[in-house]
Amino acid sequence: MADQENPETTDAAEEAAAEEAAPEAAAPEAAAPEEAPAEEAAPEEPVAEEPAAEEPAAAEPAASAAPATPQAPPTSPKERKVAARSRRGTRRPATPEERDELRRQKAAARTRRRASEKAKRGETRGEGTPPADHGPGAPKVRLGKVVSSKADKTITVRIDVARRHRRYQKIVRSSTTLHAHDERNDANEGDLVRVVEARPMSRTKRWRLVEILERAK
Repeated sequence: MADQENPETTDAAEEAAAEEAAPEAAAPEAAAPEEAPAEEAAPEEPVAEEPAAEEPAAAEPAASAAPATPQAPPTSPKERKVAARSRRGTRRPATPEERDELRRQKAAARTRRRASEKAKRGETRGEGTPPADHGPGAPKVRLGKVVSSKADKTITVRIDVARRHRRYQKIVRSSTTLHAHDERNDANEGDLVRVVEARPMSRTKRWRLVEILERAK
């Protein structure tokens, strides 16, 4: 009988030990979910380090922008005009008063320029330039060189004129001849003389000798 009771007691002891082990096994399983957040927090550490890894990436554009190659200068006239306008920037539109003042200044500048050009044209005309006192009703006066004095009381005078072309601004030289009355046959070929406009004395003679400025050498 003693041998038969021993197995029962051993079975009871095993069941008690199993019940005691069951709560211990359940306790670690219940604690496992609490430890999971600690394990999940471990991968979050590289997230905090990501800004440090991004700093070199942000510095790369600045480093790449430093060795930028300079732009080539504009070659065509249109590109040069656009570049000049960009350098000047935007301008404030002029007021009506400013435009009127600018027109007056330009008109005064044109008047001065035309007066100077007129004076220059008078200087470049040379020997054929009429005096400044010539006006309406006054006889014309010309300076020229005697090219022939063979006729009696008549000389042939060549008038040289040099003037600037209006459009092309090139000096254009021209000459014309006229017959003048020489009462005393005083002028000789090659003399520089002054003649004045007079009444018609023949079919081709409309001028009269006033004085001999320079004798031929």
